[in-house]
Amino acid sequence: MKNFCAALRFLTSVPVPGSCLHDDLGKTVVWFPVVGVVIGVVVACSGWLLYDLLPPMLASVAVVFILMAITGGFHLDGLADCADGFFSARPREQVLEIMRDSRVGGMGVIALIFILLFKISALAAMDQGRAIAALFLMPVAGRSLMVVKMAIFTYVRREGIASPFLGDRQRLKTASYISLGILYSACWFTAGMSGLFAGAGTIMCVGLFGFYCKQKIGGITGDTLGAASELAEAAMAVGLALTISG
Repeated sequence: MKNFCAALRFLTSVPVPGSCLHDDLGKTVVWFPVVGVVIGVVVACSGWLLYDLLPPMLASVAVVFILMAITGGFHLDGLADCADGFFSARPREQVLEIMRDSRVGGMGVIALIFILLFKISALAAMDQGRAIAALFLMPVAGRSLMVVKMAIFTYVRREGIASPFLGDRQRLKTASYISLGILYSACWFTAGMSGLFAGAGTIMCVGLFGFYCKQKIGGITGDTLGAASELAEAAMAVGLALTISG
């Protein structure tokens, strides 16, 4: 339970009591998909209420805002930093320096606008039941695939926000299998075959992004993990919207 609380404290803005030593964070990685499930339940319940009270587009905006508020925009910040660095057309070391800069540039703003538009428009395109299913699956996919990406790719910084999670490769490998099992189980029980197809598409999108990160900077950073979570959420929503409409 201590490791779960530490994971919840790290991945969300929920004021969980207690503290966690830097060296202990590696033990929390197996709980990332469980935190995704918790976030998914909260956001799905919010959607169940809001889609009854508001028109679909307004409700979609509201639930995406709630999802962002739960994490404090933590992963969106990583997405913006990645966009600023990757699209700067600079050498690897300069890309990493740009990603360290807390200021958001033009490409970061564009990336934030588009990722939010994809989430909102995909949710608004679905009926209420399907949108609620998507709201549950989006954070599960985001947190699960962060773990998979950590297990596959090399961390390129000597120190960074994600470095405590990457010391034990065997633990990461085991956690990645658990994460994929939780993600596929959630997809199947929540949305059936549509969920499985959307899950497969989401894994493909995050995998391609991972190889793009490897090509650009040689591996991953904390920012790319945050960006992968946001990409996974958007891809899951879009995938469900496409498979349902098809």
